Amino acid sequence: MTQPSRIEQGLPPFSPGQRIGLYGGSFNPAHAGHRQVSLLALHRLKLDRIWWLVTPGNPLKDTSHLPPLSERMRRAAEIAAHPQIVVTGLEAELGTRYTADLLATLTRRAQGVRFVWIMGSDNLRQLDRWDRWQTIAETVPIAVVNRPGSLNAALSSRAAQALWADRVPDFAAADLANRKPPAWTFITGPRTPLSSTALRVLQQKSEEATKDLP
Repeated sequence: MTQPSRIEQGLPPFSPGQRIGLYGGSFNPAHAGHRQVSLLALHRLKLDRIWWLVTPGNPLKDTSHLPPLSERMRRAAEIAAHPQIVVTGLEAELGTRYTADLLATLTRRAQGVRFVWIMGSDNLRQLDRWDRWQTIAETVPIAVVNRPGSLNAALSSRAAQALWADRVPDFAAADLANRKPPAWTFITGPRTPLSSTALRVLQQKSEEATKDLP
């Protein structure tokens, strides 16, 4: 039986020189697509670890119905089930609300670590809506993983166009962690149509159908 990934409430263990991917999100719920993105990033970017940063809540989304952080972290650890993936609630411990603040704290507390921010191409489409998104791009390299149905919109987005000159070819993705930001790459691999939003809709429909049973 596959063991769940390790859960850390705060800053996971690290060593200077390590290449660590940062994969943030509400993980509501975590699913196989998150794991697939992580395994692709581990391989293509030659990372030592990936930290799943389970957030207290996305500032751009309604969090009124968000399950407790501990519940989402437990589910994420079960889905990740990989020795190189660590699930952490670091953002809640630090009290940071925005990615720019989180990265500033991480790079200060974990000096010598080569961090890479990992995001799906669906998030690249709206990156320019993130608080101080240019600061994010200037703090750590970014790896964008292709998601179904978002390729053209992602590459033509405001953020992608603004950072176009800093794009690293996908064949050089393994060197991204060594690049001085701003630097980003777009990587592709096996894709899944799974999304947390779709899974929540299915769960809601299932619950509504169950209520109608005699």
